[in-house]
Order: sequence, then structure tokens, then C-alpha cells
Amino acid sequence: MQVVDNKALRIQLPSAVADMALTHIEKTKDLGGDDFTKEMLMYWDYPEASALAFYVDEKAPSSDLPNIPSPMLRDYDWPGIYTPFAHQKDTASFLSLRKRAFCFNEAGTGKTSAAIWAADYLMKIGEVRRVLVICPLSIMYSAWQADIFNTAMHRTCGVAHGSQSKRKKLIAGEYEFIIINFDGVHTVYDDLYNGGFDLVIVDEANAYKSATTRRWKTLAKLLRPSTRLWMMTGTPAAQSPVDAFGLARLVSPTRVPRFTGAWKDMVMYKVSRFTWKPRVNAEKRVHEVLQPAIRYTKKECLDLPPVVYQTRDVPLSPQVEQFYKNLKAQLLVEAAGEQISAVNAASALNKLLQISGGAVYTDGGMTLEFDISPRLNALKEVLDETSNKVVVFVGFLHTIGVVSKYLTSQGISCEVIQGSVSARERSEIIERFQTQFEPRVLVVQPQSASHGITLTAADTVVFWTPVMSVETYLQCVARIDRVGQKNNMTIVHLQGSDVERKMYRMLQGKVDSHQKLVDLYKQELEDINDNY
Repeated sequence: MQVVDNKALRIQLPSAVADMALTHIEKTKDLGGDDFTKEMLMYWDYPEASALAFYVDEKAPSSDLPNIPSPMLRDYDWPGIYTPFAHQKDTASFLSLRKRAFCFNEAGTGKTSAAIWAADYLMKIGEVRRVLVICPLSIMYSAWQADIFNTAMHRTCGVAHGSQSKRKKLIAGEYEFIIINFDGVHTVYDDLYNGGFDLVIVDEANAYKSATTRRWKTLAKLLRPSTRLWMMTGTPAAQSPVDAFGLARLVSPTRVPRFTGAWKDMVMYKVSRFTWKPRVNAEKRVHEVLQPAIRYTKKECLDLPPVVYQTRDVPLSPQVEQFYKNLKAQLLVEAAGEQISAVNAASALNKLLQISGGAVYTDGGMTLEFDISPRLNALKEVLDETSNKVVVFVGFLHTIGVVSKYLTSQGISCEVIQGSVSARERSEIIERFQTQFEPRVLVVQPQSASHGITLTAADTVVFWTPVMSVETYLQCVARIDRVGQKNNMTIVHLQGSDVERKMYRMLQGKVDSHQKLVDLYKQELEDINDNY
């Protein structure tokens, strides 16, 4: 394929595809060929390129068919504070030409910005007026709103979260991008249906793998025949070939049977009454139905930085929020008229982190446990976004038990390293983690494994809450960022409270001093004082 004078595409295609293009696309010219392949010249503008991409996709998946470049590669100015990587331009180009498509780029490859650039280009040329982004609650603000601001700051963006009246008001407004969580769609369905959205982007699309759920049915009803739909996930059908059905029914319904049972029979076989296993050709069939699609792995993105940092905002449950406020008020009383030492500041901040993470230890040695389901769900989302192993650093013993129990209940193999685990047991766990298929997740108390061990089988580190030391933080990251690591890495911060947000900023800025702890503690007290 050749771009001629930045105005035309000279391209060789299978004869069947070329004949369709020559018949139905204006401004094309037959340059000759044979019964198998033909060469053609086509004017390179958006209507022609998108039509050709459609005919090529009709023959997908065929690895010998070329990826049609979008004119956005020629015409778009790529706004924002970041320079796009080559794979991001390729992803944006791919999405811009397709009415419905999948993006299976791995976590940490910048697919959010790529989708925003593609949507902005379509707005610029008048193909799209309004975009609805459907994503997990934990990344509405930290990923999508932040990336829209950094990537397409000239566009308006509203986050439809909170009361129903607030969501309705935002949707009825003039925002060009509306961001909403999965289950929020059902509560304001009528408003969204009448909201003029001509592009829907679904992030972490595995949430729609089952066509029998209310969530899936609501989205299906929301999509008009003219609505564009881009579905994004780094791990399509990771748990079972059956999971591809719900995704394909939304993007490429003609590629799968009408009913789930028929699809299951195509990709699975029955071993016993309750046991099914994938057929030999299941992976090939999944690949065929989840088209058109683009995928970049971290290994392929050679221009990516070796470590990518992500922040996931996790709402505090009402119970946690109330205890958090009560503790801050108590700290304010205790600090009145007293000199605040670094030791006292660290102790108080540690209490706030305990509550944010889901449990707090009383002076009497008791443990108060809170509802942390939003944070557990956010952790599951991170795991769903990578096919490799993950290390989760959890600072408090009681919470380690809660996290490991949750992972086990979700069918995710995990092991724990904490202070009570002997050196021999620790060595055996690390050996299994590094060399065997299981465990997939290692739940670690930071002080127990922040030095001297290698965990390069993982490419993702999750901090359940911030650690209290920059040295510990850097050493935790270094467990996977070391000799032997073959993948680019992702560091994920889970945060829900103000103190967590401020501490993560200090850790990333490598600010570690007793005075800074005191200053942060004083700031927290001032915040609560201002609210009284």
C-alpha cells in the first residue's frame, strides 16, 4: 500500500474486496490484476477510507489484508499535552474508520487517549456530535475525565455520577463527552437514549460479556442502528470462550448465533454434568467473531516508557466516610494546643489510611471492619485488564486477610507474604510465583517483601493504600522493575480519601521527611476545621 501525493491510496487487495470497492466507492480506479488480486487507486478522504475499511472488515479476519489508514493521520493536529506514540496513532486511525469495533490493547498502552483523539477527529469533521463513555466507577475521574482534559482540553466533559437529578441535568446539558458508570446507564436510560449520543465508548468491556444481564440488555436497547460503538478491554474472553458471545452480539452480531447456547456448543464440549471445556478450535472462533479489532501488547509498544502509573478513584462507602470524618474530628480535638511531633503525625495518618483501606485497629487491640466492596471491585477490574501476574501491596494485616479471601472467592489463585510467614515459606511462595502457573496474585505486606526479592513474573503492582515511606514505595515497585522483567510495567494506586491522594503525590514526588508528614497532618486538621 502506498500513499500517493498525500491524496490517494494505491493498494492491492483480493479481487472480491477490490471489486466491491470499485463498484460502490466513487473516485476509485482499477489498475489491473488477475483472478486473485487487484490493484486499485482510491482518493484518500474520510468517506472513501471508511467505506474501504468496511469492505476489508467483511473479509476479516485475514492477516494478509492491509490496515486501511485514516485521513486523520494526514489532517489531524493531535492536541493535548502529550505527544502520541506510534501505536496510539495507529489505534486512533483504526477506530476512526469503523462504526463498530473492538480495541484490545493491553492495560498501560494508552488506549483511552487514542479513543479520545479518534472521537475528537470525528467531531472535527462532523461525523460525531456527542460521545457517551461507559466505564467502571473507579476510573471515571482519574482516567477518562483527566485524559479528556489532557488530550482534548477544547472539548467539554461531564461526569454523570451522584443523584439521579444530577445525572439527568448533566446529560441534558451541552457537554460533548458524558462519562457514566456501568450500572448508572439503567437509572437514566431514557435521558441517555434521547441525549443525542452518536458514539458510545465502553471501557473494560468484559462487563458486557453476558447477554442475559440487565446491564447488557440496557446497552443493547440504547444503541440505534446509526450509533457508533467502540468496546475496549485488554483481556477479551479471558475466562471462557463463551464470554465472547455478549461482546460480539453488540459489535458484530452477524458473526455469532442468535442464542448463547448455540455459541457455547460451538466453542465448548461437555465433560460431565457440570463441567465444560474449550474445543480445540475455540480460540480461532473467538478471534473470528471479535472483529473488527485492533490489539497492541505492551511488548509491541516499544516506544512506551518502561513503567506506567495509573490512579483509580474508589468511592468510600457511607460507613467508611462517616468513620473517616469522625476520626479526623477526634484528631482535631486531641491536637488542640499540643505540639505535633512527626511520630504523632505518622500515627494519626496511619489511622486514616487504615479506615480508607477497610479496617482500623482500636487502642484496645480490637479490629473494626468496614464495607470495602468498591475497592475490592476496583482490584478485580485491574486483574481483568492484564493476562499476567499481579502483586498487591496491602499495608495492614487484617485487610490482607479480607483481600486474599475475596480473591479466592472469585476463583483467583493467590498466596500471602506477611510478617508471620517464615523465610523458608516465603522462599517457596516466591519460587511458585516465579516459575509456576499459580498463584496468579501475590498479596504482600510491604515491609515483608520490599527488599531483596524478585517478582518479575508480574507486570502489575497494585497499592491497596499508600505506604508511609518513599524508600518502601520505591522498593515495592523495584520487585518487578528489575533484571529479568520482560514486559513493560503498570503501577496502580487505589485511592478514595483525601489523605491517600496527597500521600501518593508525595510518594511519586519522592518527598519523604518528618516535616512533610507533620505538614500533611496539619493540613488534614485544617480541612476538618474548615468544615465545622
